[in-house]
Amino acid sequence: MKLTKTAVLAATLALSCAAVSLHATPANALTVMEWLNGKKKQKSEPLPGVTTGIALPGAEVKQEAKPLPRVTGPRYYTYKADALKRVAVDKLADPVVTSSISADVAPAGDAGVRAAFSSIDVRATPDAAKAVETFYGTQKKFVWIDGTGINDKAKTAIAVLADAASVGLDPWDYAVKIPAESFDGADMSARYSELAAFEVGLSAAVATYVQDAVRGRIDPNRISGYHDFKRKDVNLVAALKNVAMSSNVRGYLESRSPASADFQALKAELAKLKAETTGDDRVVIAEDTLLKPGQSNPELANVVKGIVKHGSDALKTDHSLAIATYKDTPEYTPELVALVEAFQKENGLKPDGVVGKASIRKLTGGDSVADKIAKLEVALEQARWLPVDLGARHVFINQPAFQVYYYEDGAEKFSMRTVVGSKSNQTYFFEDKVQTVEVNPYWGVPQSIIINEMLPKLRNDPSYLDRMGYEVAVGGRAVASSSVNWYGSTAGVSVRQPPSGDNALGELKILFPNSHAIYMHDTPSKSFFKKDMRALSHGCVRLAEPRKMAAAVLGISEEEVGREIAAGKNKALNVKADIPIYIAYFTAWPNKDGVVEYFDDVYDRDSYMRKAFAATQKARQIEG
Repeated sequence: MKLTKTAVLAATLALSCAAVSLHATPANALTVMEWLNGKKKQKSEPLPGVTTGIALPGAEVKQEAKPLPRVTGPRYYTYKADALKRVAVDKLADPVVTSSISADVAPAGDAGVRAAFSSIDVRATPDAAKAVETFYGTQKKFVWIDGTGINDKAKTAIAVLADAASVGLDPWDYAVKIPAESFDGADMSARYSELAAFEVGLSAAVATYVQDAVRGRIDPNRISGYHDFKRKDVNLVAALKNVAMSSNVRGYLESRSPASADFQALKAELAKLKAETTGDDRVVIAEDTLLKPGQSNPELANVVKGIVKHGSDALKTDHSLAIATYKDTPEYTPELVALVEAFQKENGLKPDGVVGKASIRKLTGGDSVADKIAKLEVALEQARWLPVDLGARHVFINQPAFQVYYYEDGAEKFSMRTVVGSKSNQTYFFEDKVQTVEVNPYWGVPQSIIINEMLPKLRNDPSYLDRMGYEVAVGGRAVASSSVNWYGSTAGVSVRQPPSGDNALGELKILFPNSHAIYMHDTPSKSFFKKDMRALSHGCVRLAEPRKMAAAVLGISEEEVGREIAAGKNKALNVKADIPIYIAYFTAWPNKDGVVEYFDDVYDRDSYMRKAFAATQKARQIEG
């Protein structure tokens, strides 16, 4: 078999994938469906280790006893926050030498404060410290003090910084020691030192606040290898100059946080929850509850209470008889099953009457107030990682929601269910641009699957891929699977599945080329979309309605997409529009109506964010 140039290129792509069922296999063989879903067949004997090279016909292969190789995914890190740095303004202590204050017009107090720059010890984040040093190298007037006291601009700035928690920031990060109104007039040097520390300290606090408000306190790339963002650049010197000139310091500082409707909805939700004075009156259902039709369970009483509390008026009217006649008994009758199914349908769950983890979350109202606040604080921080403007036309995937949303003219046009990576094969958190829709795609099997999942089987049965219809190439040259020495290195070996009804990617994939080999695609495993917990793939994002998404990004009809697929040829269709895509991770996020919804932390990433908050808080503390 001879591969074309295009085929060789496709064969070398290391792309993540979805599950697929194949033709019948021997009883002891794993199907690709079983590989990708993590199912294990009967155990085989321990396999020898690795040698190199391709076996020649009739040649004996020496097999040294070494462990099977493994490909590991990204890891989570112990967050390292930037240590505070001393603001080096001592070199700016002489107002005449630096020309920052004219000797003939500067009040004596200003000169005294400037001279005190030589002895103050103010510390700030590295970027803020550098900005303050540059700013006071040219700033002729003080920003925050007048004469021997602080001015109204300072009081306004302090009030905004003290309210930082309202936008998800930590007020202690911007705390400054405020000079007392009364002081000993006989010891002006002490007063000048106090004012100098306040002037520089508040500028450092404001610079830190501006940077945090714009891009967040946390560097996402220090959280884990699954996070991939270029942090925003913030011109802090310009910010300080704007503050110095501004007659509306509050307005300027508050405008540094994102102005998007999503951010504002999160902020409003946080304020609402913090204002609540009532206790947490959630319905409580045991976490391990699993109630199926026909069974009995004492938790059924709490299930019904949950429906009464969180179900719509229409639902409760339709099932008023079942609710009114229920007497807290444990028997799960058909009438109650119908009630539960209606509640599940209303909440976007599979209406099967089975009360499990997803249903319990809806029945109990989800998280406690404290849990919701914690999720909102994480969401407000992560929202700062995204661009100020997501784009009038864009795609937004929220992994914990298992949903993808398509926007045009700044409004959501449609959404659909997705399947995302499992906890052991997590989908990354990053942004990109949609570039191509490929119909009748090849599936290039990534090295991680070849090594971790296929290799053990291939060492027992080298012809397995041949019989399954896969194409194998070594160094770009097509070979039979049975001719490859699977005890050797797989570095030059590529495996791909040709377009077919059984192809793991289904009938199309939507590409936004990235180093993580993540893309959206179809799948023959449609049953996965019926599940409520859909972290089931090897990292890529499977779409419940792939033709609809393909038509949207291409700007054509679904019928036209169908005709391209029906032609039966592998073909790449270029996306002409500029369409950003955000492969995001938010456990709290507003829906199209601005109502904040809460989701399970499927990858436990919020806990790493909270650890990063704690590390940052500790790094920013000043002893004494």
